[in-house]
Amino acid sequence: MKLVVTEKPSVAESISKVIGATERKDGYLEGNGYIVSWCFGHLIELAQPHDYDQKYEKWRKEDLPIFPDPFRYAVTESTKKQFGILKDLMNRKNVISLIEATDAGREGELIFHLVYEQAKCSKPFERLWISSMEDSAIEEGFRNLRPSSEYDALYEAALCRERADWIVGINATRLFSTLYGQTLNVGRVMTPTLGMIVGREAEINAFRSEPFYNAEISVAGIPLVSERFKDRQEAERILSETVEDGNAIIKSIKTTDRSERPPLLYDLTSLQRDANRYYGFTAQETLDNAQSLYEKKLITYPRTDSRYLTDDMGNSTLKLASEMKKKFGITKDAPSHEDKLLNSSKVSDHHAIIPTDNVSREDFGDLTSGEQRILSLVAARLLSSLGDPATVTEYELTVTCGEHEFETRSKVMKDPGWRETEEYIIGKKKQKDEESEAEDEADVEYADANASDKKTLKDILSEAPEILSEGRAIHIDGQKIREGMTTPKKRFTESALLSAMERAGADKAPDEAERKGLGTPATRAGIIEKLVRVGFIERKGDKKTKYLVPTHKGIALITVMPEMIQSPEMTAEWEQKLMEVEKQNLDAEAFMKGIEEMISGLIDTYKIVEDTPALMKPGYETIGKCPSCGSDVVEKSAGFFCSNRDCRFALWRNNRFLESLSKKMTKEIAVSLLKDGKCRLRKCRSIKTGKTYDTTLVLNTKDDGQAGFILDFGKKKR
Repeated sequence: MKLVVTEKPSVAESISKVIGATERKDGYLEGNGYIVSWCFGHLIELAQPHDYDQKYEKWRKEDLPIFPDPFRYAVTESTKKQFGILKDLMNRKNVISLIEATDAGREGELIFHLVYEQAKCSKPFERLWISSMEDSAIEEGFRNLRPSSEYDALYEAALCRERADWIVGINATRLFSTLYGQTLNVGRVMTPTLGMIVGREAEINAFRSEPFYNAEISVAGIPLVSERFKDRQEAERILSETVEDGNAIIKSIKTTDRSERPPLLYDLTSLQRDANRYYGFTAQETLDNAQSLYEKKLITYPRTDSRYLTDDMGNSTLKLASEMKKKFGITKDAPSHEDKLLNSSKVSDHHAIIPTDNVSREDFGDLTSGEQRILSLVAARLLSSLGDPATVTEYELTVTCGEHEFETRSKVMKDPGWRETEEYIIGKKKQKDEESEAEDEADVEYADANASDKKTLKDILSEAPEILSEGRAIHIDGQKIREGMTTPKKRFTESALLSAMERAGADKAPDEAERKGLGTPATRAGIIEKLVRVGFIERKGDKKTKYLVPTHKGIALITVMPEMIQSPEMTAEWEQKLMEVEKQNLDAEAFMKGIEEMISGLIDTYKIVEDTPALMKPGYETIGKCPSCGSDVVEKSAGFFCSNRDCRFALWRNNRFLESLSKKMTKEIAVSLLKDGKCRLRKCRSIKTGKTYDTTLVLNTKDDGQAGFILDFGKKKR
């Protein structure tokens, strides 16, 4: 028998149907010489500091740095049953080998290996590496299983990433929290991302809007503007001199056709950005919907950083495009330029995101609205990327009056090309990309200058081109002063932030660097969500556009954070080093040593930032008395703690005992436990059986002051 280990139950179901393992058991499926079981994401997690030494239960600067050697792991409380099933299966005598079928990427590699090692399994295993959950892709993958040794370096990189994040997060969070008297969560990628948001907010707050003025004249009904002036009197002087002359000389008239190449296919980040700009989706919402579509076999693997297909996918791509045209009712025949999408050298672990053949047979009514929108984006991008370039005609008119020049520009879509397909399928235009503000500034100004009910420049050139021939004098038929105000940069939307994260440090990275920026396509959504969850940023705005705004707490953290921790360039450099570990160009120990040296230096050299009113120790809310020493118990972000630093009593929000009941430590539960010593819990769920029940949680304080718990079912025990 061969044991196949997947990342999720839904993936196990799909694989089981293809390989014939259809007999359902408790926690696995069996048949045709295979056993298929699953993880629930991460079954194994890094141990907490207090698991190494009880002294770490209290946060003290003098206990830092914390560098575990070796690192320890623990089974997640809520998934102990499934880990037990996997461990038993791995040790079954009739299981001769394993097939690693977790998601084909860095995290999937980590999930499998940690379970394999925690179960102390030594049986050989092969790797299933696929980019689609289609039956044909699964069959092909099983025919071409890869040696596990091919991915040893990827696992090393995954371990480095996980352990580096632990070292930075644990040590830096404890350092700054103890120094400033409040919980200040620090992360290797999270903090530089927050730094960019806070930096943008500082730019906006420091910006002082100033008025500017343009002199505007009108010829043949077309408004033209002068250069920009800070002084209104200067604009008025130029206008008065111009009006005295009464005529303008046409200096130049230019008509230029500009070609807009079709876009590349989606990787995860570009898909998240477009979903945010079209529909206001958060990065996490897009990832969740894309993952669901992947598991439903409707799109290929979403956590990719490539926007190309492999060289051998040309014919299959054309066939797929033909099916998508039929599915979406596109009857217009157009050439396909698939060669521009094929580049194996730019495909790393997975190719770009594309729809699968199954879409042609899918009833969209069976999908959620979010899934429908993401699937439409992916299908539209496939077809538009194969299309002809769009052609835009740009018009530019410049006239002179004495020594002064006035000009106008406009542009008209001549041939929509690929844009026609994209807008037909999606049915709407996306919001302007905030990161293009600088290059669009002139267009916005000219568009405003052309706002008129009179004929456009294109109309005049089409109907009476002789009126605007170069060198000709033309009568000025209108004039006025235009007034505007300079504006600051906009706050980050998720689309703009994802772009900034992707480009962070890119200008300092070597040209051959394969991965640049903060985080990876697979992790950026989680970073943004964590910043929101821990209270460092908020989403503000209307339903159409949400901006990411730093909170007082987020600004306070960045205010005291040294450059080495909040620098996007340094963090992007670490990300590049992880890629070097993957490629076996950098030793994993060397990477970890660099992280440890950075943290040690930070702890040894950091000085408290004086006169920082933003970080005055907050007045924590008292919720009850400590059952161990009688001191006040106060609420903090991580839980409810005795205010006596020598006392070990704590009620953690992430409480393993409550997790086993599918519950979390809430303020209401904590208050009841401190007041009455117990709390009634309803609708608890057994991890083993899945059944729900009611019980009473009883607080049982241990001799050393730590909190313990027992369950009291009373007469209603079931």
